[in-house]
Parts: sequence; structure tokens; C-alpha cells
Amino acid sequence: MFWKKVSSFILKNRLRLFSLLIGLTVLMGYQVSKIQFSYELPKILPENNPDHQLYEAFKARYGEDGNLTIVGIETSQLFSIPVFKDWYDLNQRLKLLKGVKEVISNATIVTLVRNDSLKRMQAKKLLTQVPNSQQELDSLQVIINHLPFYQDLLISPSQKAHLMGIIIEPSELNAPSLIKINQKIKQEVEQFGQKHRIPVHFSGLPYIRTAFATRVAQEVVLFTALSLFVTGLILLLLFRSWRVVAVSLSVVLIGVVWSMSYMVLLGFQISILTSLIPPLIVVIGVPNAIFLTNKYYEYLRLAQTQTNAIAVAAEKIGETTFWANITTAIGFGVLCLTGSKMLLEFGIVAALGVLSTYVLCLILISILYSYFSPPKTAQLAHTENVFLQKFLGKITEWVQFKRQQIYVGVVVLVGISIIGFTQIKAIGYVVDDIPKEDVLYTDLKFFEKHFKGVLPFEINIDTGRPGRVLNPQTLTKIKILQKEIAKHPEFTKPISLVEALKFVYQAYRGGQPKYFVLPDALELKKLSQYLDTTQKSFLQTNIFLDKTHRYTRISFQIGDIGTPRILSLYNRLQPKIDSIFNIDPTTGTWVDKEEAYQAKITGNSVVFTKGNEYLLQNLIQSTLLAVVMISVLMMVLFGSWRMILVAVVPSLVPLIITAGIMGLAGIPLKPSTILIFSIAFGLSTDATIYFLTKYKDEIRNSPHHNRDQHITDTIRLTGISMLQTAIVLFAGFITFTASTFQGTVYLGILVAITLLMGVISNLILLPAFLFWINHKKIVL
Repeated sequence: MFWKKVSSFILKNRLRLFSLLIGLTVLMGYQVSKIQFSYELPKILPENNPDHQLYEAFKARYGEDGNLTIVGIETSQLFSIPVFKDWYDLNQRLKLLKGVKEVISNATIVTLVRNDSLKRMQAKKLLTQVPNSQQELDSLQVIINHLPFYQDLLISPSQKAHLMGIIIEPSELNAPSLIKINQKIKQEVEQFGQKHRIPVHFSGLPYIRTAFATRVAQEVVLFTALSLFVTGLILLLLFRSWRVVAVSLSVVLIGVVWSMSYMVLLGFQISILTSLIPPLIVVIGVPNAIFLTNKYYEYLRLAQTQTNAIAVAAEKIGETTFWANITTAIGFGVLCLTGSKMLLEFGIVAALGVLSTYVLCLILISILYSYFSPPKTAQLAHTENVFLQKFLGKITEWVQFKRQQIYVGVVVLVGISIIGFTQIKAIGYVVDDIPKEDVLYTDLKFFEKHFKGVLPFEINIDTGRPGRVLNPQTLTKIKILQKEIAKHPEFTKPISLVEALKFVYQAYRGGQPKYFVLPDALELKKLSQYLDTTQKSFLQTNIFLDKTHRYTRISFQIGDIGTPRILSLYNRLQPKIDSIFNIDPTTGTWVDKEEAYQAKITGNSVVFTKGNEYLLQNLIQSTLLAVVMISVLMMVLFGSWRMILVAVVPSLVPLIITAGIMGLAGIPLKPSTILIFSIAFGLSTDATIYFLTKYKDEIRNSPHHNRDQHITDTIRLTGISMLQTAIVLFAGFITFTASTFQGTVYLGILVAITLLMGVISNLILLPAFLFWINHKKIVL
């Protein structure tokens, strides 16, 4: 009765409703014009997470750790006059670019000179102009090679690879202008490379972030256009009507506009995940149009008037697709409960978009069809497709007489899938969504080969009280820790207060490399006389320590070695760090709380790893929650707890098979792939609802038929729409394989496979269960 009133209300107020929705769409479209892209790395950990809080405090104290755009070259000709002159000029030009704070390379090296008359160490640039002769340049190279502080940081151990670090202004790191800054840097560097025929390489978190953001912006448009084209082509083949195509895609496109406007209204930005929402809305929205159109055509074929056919179609399909869209929204909505900002934004916008598109389809398609002339008889014939009818007849035969074989086949598939599932590995990389042949990936590997990596790995040290950082005891602990970490080949040389003091002490003792050591307490006292006046220019910066001298940091770089290895290093090193700083070496016991240090591992690579681990745990929980919530919904909707088994199992089996495919195909479990399960389960249950709703409707409308006939009629009447929507969903998600992001490719393939298997399962396994229940005379 309720849905009858809804359909009647729509047709009675069609002009008002149409005007209202179009007006709202214009306002929503204006909001979309203000949408922005995110230039930050995804914030995965929730704000109350200790690792997140530690990292945010670290950045507040020292600034962003991922602020370096890195340039690399490999050549033995750098220290020749023509090449070095242009390299020096390149450094100077880059330093003048807006948004660039500093440029660090072997052409901008700073050293220290001892001034006994002033009792200070004076900072001095090795170069103020390009050397005039090769002899001068050779002398410069010798001096650089005698400065261990810069070795392996700016110059590779082979002496052939050279690194330039471009420090980006903090205000530009998360702004749209970061793309232009990196484009200008790339343009300048590539001109240098082309002139001297030297390959150039780019990396660093600012560069990686802008590369991702640029590709995301391109793919939003690409996949929205692709999904519209593919679904439109399928609609044309199915209905042989440009009108159906135009109406369906126009309404779904309005749903996309509404979905994107929610992002602006909620203060969200487009990220690699939320960029999937427009094509998702297209792919998920079109089935609403298919079901409504099919039902409309069905009643026209039964000689109903156009108005009555539209009213009944809106009534019947309005109720069915309402619950189907609710389950889909639940699949997205549970992502909000993970606590992750990234998934919360995706879940909210996707759920709202799905529900809005459902409402728009129900109202606008009904209204538009009411203004158009009825379709011709030839256009109604698609519902009598001989091939599909034969296929559905074969399915009816299978589920009626070959249920045992169906059950055995399902058990075998599930068994194989469980074996495959046990082989799934949970692993993530910062750039694992980039193809291996992509220049972004190959450039990253260049830096890992020559400099061990570019991803920040930090140790934040709280000494407990002001002034304690420069205590010889603290410096010794830092030195011991650095030696411990040096045992692991994954890490670069550290940048720390100890390394800075070694650099100062080398200059204090005349510049000989053998004095690049941490001075003992007596020598440190002597050195302090020269440091007091130079702290502001060299040590008194947030590079090494805070103003109170209570906090300090040890900075390493690490390669993109995968989350399991980083987590292993974290779990191995953190206890060692605790023991180095907080076990008294004389007694072998833990120091008192008042004397304890708080030394914790943090940094971008660690937070990414912790976020990955957190997501995997919470996404598994959210998938299970989606199963529970949809199961409860099924029980309420169909009025029987037994219906949970009947309704949920056919949608769970495809998920198990997909998990098996992932394990057997070597597809890792990571945030982008685990999303498949909650999304696909929500969509798979749509087919279950379509089938069971029609089954209940057949029982109510044809009480003189037996239950077996009801099941047969349901397969025949619902099967075509289910197969058509399966084709649309499969083709729509397959378009994601055109992405440059591997995670998006996996998402598209696996969701497409899962949904196709879901429809087949709901057309075979679900009716088989119903036949078995009827024959066993089990009351649902």
C-alpha cells in the first residue's frame, strides 16, 4: 500500500517533482564546480591512534618529514667543467622557484671553518661561483670526498650517482600549486639532462603525491566517460531504444552530480579512493533503470495503459530496488566504522550517492516515461529473447532435478577456494598501485639501488627534560642506536645531532676525515665554546632538535620494501631502542621513571605501514559487520530467521571463491583489494532481494500455484533482468582495468567476477535451496 501511494504521488505531482529535482541539480552542479583534489597522502589511522598522534606531534615539532622532491642522475662526467657548470646553474635556478625553500646537492655544499679569534665555527659555502678550470673542479671534488657527512647522502658509494634534494615550502605541500612547482622543477631538470644526454630521475613524497593527484584527476573523467559509454552501449543492445539510453544515463549522470556535490558540502576532497565514486554511481545506478524499464515494458505487454504500467512498475520496482539499494549502501556504509578518515569519506559519499541515485531513478524515469509515447511493439520483444529464455529454462531444469550435483559442485569450488585463501599474503607498498614499467616506479627503484630509498623512517626522542639532548650520555645512546640500525642494510646513513656534531668536530680539528667522530665528554666541552655562538645558524634549528633541547630526532630513509618487512623492522628495533635508552649499562636494570627516555619510531613509512595493518584488521571486521547487518535486514524483510541461510549463503559463496582466486593468482590483500568484499557482498545481495521479493510476490498473487511453480515463474520473470544487470555491472567494473593504478585494476576485475558469480549463484543455488525447502516442507 505504501509503495502504491508513492507511485501515485510521483505521477500526480510529476511537474512539481521534476522542477524541484532539476533545480536541486543545478544547485548541486554549482557545488561540484568548487570541488578540490587532495594532495596529501591518505590519512588512514584514526586521530586517537597513538601512532597517529606521535607522528602529528613529530611534524608539529620538526615540520613535514616528506618535504623533499628528489632528483637523481648517474654519470661519471659530472665533475667536468661543461656539465658541472650547468649543474651549478640548475641548482641556482631551482632555488629561485616560488615554493622552493632550499636546494641541497654537491653544488651547494656547506662546510665549517674554525675561527679561533672569534671562538666560533663559521659556515662557508664551498662554491660561490663555478670553478674556472678543471684543476679547480678536481680540487673541489677532493674536498667533497673528504666530507663524510655528505657521503652516501648526496653521492652514491660508486661515486657515479648524484642526488639533489629540493626542499618544498611547508605551505605548498598540500596545496594545488605543488603540481606546478614539481612541473617547473621537472622541466628545468629535464632540459639539463637532454643537453648533456644524462638520464634524470625524480622521486620523493611531494613528487609521488603530485603524480598520484594528477593521475586521479585524469581518471575521474576517464572512468566516468568509459562507464557511461559501456553501460549506454549495453542499454542500447538490450532495449534497442536511444530514448531508454538517453533517459537512463541522464538520470544516472544527475546522480553522479549529486554524489560529487556531497563531497563539497561535507568538506571532502577527491582522493584516489573517492575518485571511484562517479563511475561506481553510474554502474550501480543503471540497474535501477533496467529493472524499472523492464517492469514497465512487462505491464505494457500485458495490455496495460501507459499510465497504469508506469504506476505499477514504480510500485513494484520501487519497493524491490529500495531494499536492494539499502543493502548496497550498507556495504559502503560499514566502511565509516573503520575509524579511517579515508574510508569514512568514501563510505559516506558512496552510500549517500547510491541512495540518492535510487530516488532520482524512481522519480525522474517514471516522470520522463509518462511524457513520452509508449515504446513500439518491436522494442518490447527483448523480454522474450529466445536464447535467454532457453538458458533460464535450463537453469530451472538444473535446480529442479540436479540439486545434488549443484551442491557437490559448490562444495568443491568452496574447498578449492579455501585452499587458495590460505595462500593470500597481506602486503602493501607506497607505490604498489603503479605498474612496474611506469617511470614513477622505475625512478623509485633507481634511488633504492643507489641511495637505499627515499621514504622517511624517523626516531623521535624525548629526553624527559630541557637541555638533556646535549648531555654526553644522551649523545652516546644515540651513537649506539645508530650503530645498531646500521646492521640493517635497508637504511640509509642517519641525519642526526650526533652526525652534525661529528661534522663540526671534523672542522674543529682541521677538516681531516679521521676526526669525523663523536668527541668524548672532554672534547665536547671544548667544542661547546665554539658552538654557543653558532647554534643559531647550525644546531639551533628544528632539523635536529627543538629550542628547549629536550627533543631530538634521528632521520633515516628506507626503500619501498613492503609493509611486512617494515613492520618486522619496527617490532625488532623498538625493543632495542627501549633497552638502549632505558637500561642502566652498569646494573643491567631499567632506569627510574624520572630518568627514562621516550624514544619511538615514527615517520611516513611507519605510519603508512601501521595504517595498512589497521585497515586490514578493521576492513575484515567491517565486512563481517556488513554480512550481519544485511542478514538481519533479510530476516526482517522476509519474516523468517531461516531466510538468512537461504538468502545469505548464495551471496557469500562468490566472496569465498573470489578470495580463493586472489590467493591462487597471487593478488595481495591490501586496502584497495579488501574493499572488494564489503562492496561486492552489498551488490550481490541485490540479486537475492530481487529474486526473493518476486518469489514472495508470486506466492501472494498466484495462490493456486504450488511452490515449485512459483520458483519456476520467478526464474523466468526475474532472470532476464538479473542477467541484464549482471552484464551491466560486469562490464562497468571491467572498465576499471584501464586504470594506471594496480589496486583499481584489481578492484574492477575482482568485483566484476564476484558480481557475475553472485548473479549465477542467486539464479542457481538460491532456487535450489527453495526447491529443497519446499520438498522438505520447511516453513520459512
